[in-house]
Amino acid sequence: MSKLPKEHQFLDFSDYGRPLARYIAEHLKNTSITPIHVTIWFIISGFIAIVCILNHNYWATAFFLILKSILDAADGELARVKNTPSYTGRYLDSVSDIILNLLILISIWHVTNGSLVYALLAFFGLQLQGTLYNYYYVILRNKYAGDTTSRIIEEGTPTAMMGETQKHVNYLFKTYTLLYGLFDRIIYRLDRNAVESEKLPNWFMTAVSTFGLGFQLLIIGFMLVVGHAQYIIPFFIGYSLLIFVFIAIRKFINS
Repeated sequence: MSKLPKEHQFLDFSDYGRPLARYIAEHLKNTSITPIHVTIWFIISGFIAIVCILNHNYWATAFFLILKSILDAADGELARVKNTPSYTGRYLDSVSDIILNLLILISIWHVTNGSLVYALLAFFGLQLQGTLYNYYYVILRNKYAGDTTSRIIEEGTPTAMMGETQKHVNYLFKTYTLLYGLFDRIIYRLDRNAVESEKLPNWFMTAVSTFGLGFQLLIIGFMLVVGHAQYIIPFFIGYSLLIFVFIAIRKFINS
């Protein structure tokens, strides 16, 4: 089940795991396994990838990073096929992602003996990239009646949906706000008028999808496997400059 109507679907470079995610979801549809269980699986996969980085086992790292991306998509797919959307799952997913992203880059810094400052700067850039992509994607989903568990502006604790407790939603929303609030505010201030966009064409969203977490993890896995671990942190620092390019393009096509 897609997050967008067919006519507004685009080639998403960060979503290469979606076919397998749908396969997993269909096979779990009539089981007692919940989307939260699948989220826990992708957290475990992410931690295994980190252990592999620290042990210089980069082929295994790439495998578990890709598996993490597939499972990251599968939890949402399972929620859709079971018709059990939840804010608990949405925020747990995001909180887990940002923590794993930080630990992955710290692990790469450790094995490359680079600069911790640069590693943190790369993490900051990585998160801003992902935030811009998600910002545009959520605008598109809300505009065309797609998946709406994510809100364009995450302000105010949402009301718990059926099957989840308000206490869990409150706690996870506060954690999400603490971890993502700065990134959300920066992107919103850089392009606050995006919410009024009449045009977010498919080709543009395909280009911005290179900022998606799945594609970011694929780049990390590839660079590790080909022996360029020392270039991962500088790459993501430099790649962040495209944030301003994509915002400028978005403004131009809506001018």
